[in-house]
Amino acid sequence: MAYKYIFGPVMSGRLGRSLGLDLLGDRICSMDCVYCEVGATRVLTVERKPYVPANAILEELAAWKAEGLTMPDVVTLGGLGEPCLNSEMGAVITGARKLFPDTDIAVLTNASLMGDPDVRRELALADSILPSLDSLMEDEFTRVNRPCKGFSPAGIADGLLEFKKEFKGKIFLEILLAEGINDTDENLGRLKNFCERLAPDRVDVVTLTRPGTVKGVRPVDGEVLSRWRMTLESGKTGVQTHQVTDRTTISTKHVTEFVIASLTRRPQTVSQLAQALNVDPKQVQFAVEALLKKGEILPRDDRGETYYHGTRPAPE
Repeated sequence: MAYKYIFGPVMSGRLGRSLGLDLLGDRICSMDCVYCEVGATRVLTVERKPYVPANAILEELAAWKAEGLTMPDVVTLGGLGEPCLNSEMGAVITGARKLFPDTDIAVLTNASLMGDPDVRRELALADSILPSLDSLMEDEFTRVNRPCKGFSPAGIADGLLEFKKEFKGKIFLEILLAEGINDTDENLGRLKNFCERLAPDRVDVVTLTRPGTVKGVRPVDGEVLSRWRMTLESGKTGVQTHQVTDRTTISTKHVTEFVIASLTRRPQTVSQLAQALNVDPKQVQFAVEALLKKGEILPRDDRGETYYHGTRPAPE
């Protein structure tokens, strides 16, 4: 079965083998971050509505489960845009938990809507939340995240602090640094104070590993990244190791469908795809070569590795 809203699994450094749910179906977001790996935001909005109905997502999720594939470590709400914009997010979380009662449910979010009590109440249904907050400096925040009007970094921080009071699960905070934009010492100091107040289960400081949506935006160097990590990170950091055993046998057709669905949303290497799908890398390589010939994916070399990304437009 070809899936419109289910993608992966993909390997996540923080979560392991993650089965993704796309709650927007298009690049719809409250921000247009300069580093976004899925491309420029097509619709910049704060309007909450059922962009993809919960029933459509859960029907696909039930079909995926029925295929008897290797179970993911986590089911993650994310995709092409900000999942909290979907007004049926709570129903998706509840339905996913019924289908996968022994699997954690996670949500990736830019935290922009944390000030909304309804959003916080829905997010609290999940097991873990992965919010991002790249700067507490107004000018830096505007340059790196390019949000809808009305958002401020202080407001987002306050929303996260309020959510912490209501949430019993885990919070993994991510801070992404772009050279010359949000890597200032003043931002570091403010984020340090904020992290002490929020006390997340983990802080991950990262930088661009692939070209962003704005030409010329560059990653910070290793010294800056190390200094920020030493100041902010807590707990285990870096890529987690997950053993891949008993590889699944999947038809070539299915592997190809999974690969294109995954690459439409996130550039990956053959090795990453194979590990996430728990299949022989040769199967993935075959699918990649076939998709290259059709022009449905393109290669991109980055620091000695070849990443592939989809050329298909976002699902409608």
